[in-house]
Amino acid sequence: MEPKSYLIDMDGVLVRGQHLIPGADQFIAALQNNGTRFMVLTNNAMYTPGDLAHRLQIIGLPIDANHIFTSAMATGRFLQSQHPKDGGTGLKGGTAFVIGESGLTEEVHNAGYVITDVDPDYVVLGETFTYNLDYITRAIRLVAAGAHFIATNPDPTGPAEHGIVPACGAMAALIEKASGRSPFFIGKPNPYMMRSALNHLGVHSENTVMIGDRMDTDIVAGIESGMETILVLSGVTQRDRIADYPYQPQRVVESIAHILAG
Repeated sequence: MEPKSYLIDMDGVLVRGQHLIPGADQFIAALQNNGTRFMVLTNNAMYTPGDLAHRLQIIGLPIDANHIFTSAMATGRFLQSQHPKDGGTGLKGGTAFVIGESGLTEEVHNAGYVITDVDPDYVVLGETFTYNLDYITRAIRLVAAGAHFIATNPDPTGPAEHGIVPACGAMAALIEKASGRSPFFIGKPNPYMMRSALNHLGVHSENTVMIGDRMDTDIVAGIESGMETILVLSGVTQRDRIADYPYQPQRVVESIAHILAG
């Protein structure tokens, strides 16, 4: 059998806020020493892979940008598939109104799209440091007027140093309620995100393990994609809530430090 490859969620698994989760560095070092294929898979769309790699490196995780795949990258691939780039000199991309940081806007531009608030094809919602009410209002009006509504991920909250913080899914719910139109979520648990990451890594789902801290995104995404799943309790999901779900991970461990220990 081929050796197992790993898709590893970032927030709540490797890091919590700006701090390394104990044992994450040893786990990554073991994968690297064994030549194991792995990809850090995150619904965080705010940062570019290079930005995220730098953030990880300065807290002790030597992971380069080639080992990071974000929901913004998957969103760019989706947009490009809907309005493909011209193979010649020009671009036949679409237009999009984007709420997000550089990690998302860079991928939207790379897909050949023009970012505009004038009659865009898409409203693309990601996560940002500060949600601007004027931008949200504009997004609501554009979606209500017929723009396609997509969002990078459905996570309503995310882990931080001092507790949970609101995430993309919570803001998407606001826009949906006000506009009457539901978003198409690109990130986990959408199989599109998982297939994109597997293709980017060059591995098959049957030989890949998904490690995550969320039952409603990481674990269900792994199961639906045919992967082995490991839930860590260092992030959002608490042990007493696991039984609430009709699907279960193959393994449950306190943190990533306990995975290689068996």
